[in-house]
Amino acid sequence: MTSTCPASADAPIYSPDALRPESSVGYLMRRTVASIGGAVQRELDGAGLTNAQWLPLLKLSHQGGASTAAELARDVQLDAGAMTRLLDRLEAKQLVRRVRSQSDRRVVRLELTDAGAQAAAVIPHVLCKVLNAHLQGFSRDEVDMLHGFLARMLANGQAVAAEPPAADTQDTPA
Repeated sequence: MTSTCPASADAPIYSPDALRPESSVGYLMRRTVASIGGAVQRELDGAGLTNAQWLPLLKLSHQGGASTAAELARDVQLDAGAMTRLLDRLEAKQLVRRVRSQSDRRVVRLELTDAGAQAAAVIPHVLCKVLNAHLQGFSRDEVDMLHGFLARMLANGQAVAAEPPAADTQDTPA
């Protein structure tokens, strides 16, 4: 049997008969993301922000970033309904306000309130603290390599997602 993973010039890295979840790159990345998310959540508890809320606040705080719910949803990879509920919660906390465009009444822009801007200003400090803790013991070169590897994996994944689905994706025994 061959792997269901696309083959490169080298032999496939994983094969179905030898795959162990605890040793897969995906499993380790998922656990790492969960660890980072949990640490960010613990740090932001005092600010009253959840792990889901900090990224939209940070994105809204950057000049030239998303300014509508649709743009923000695409940017943070949430569906429109989830983004609406998240914005409702941020608005209830008086961190974000919706402002109808004067030039096009169909467009509703998102703005940080003063409290939202203050909350967003804390986020980069928290992220740096958490990421630096998770990268403790890594050299700058190792972090640069890790960044390059992850960027390359993401590009590979985006290329695969852009391909039309194959008619039969299951391997058949020889």
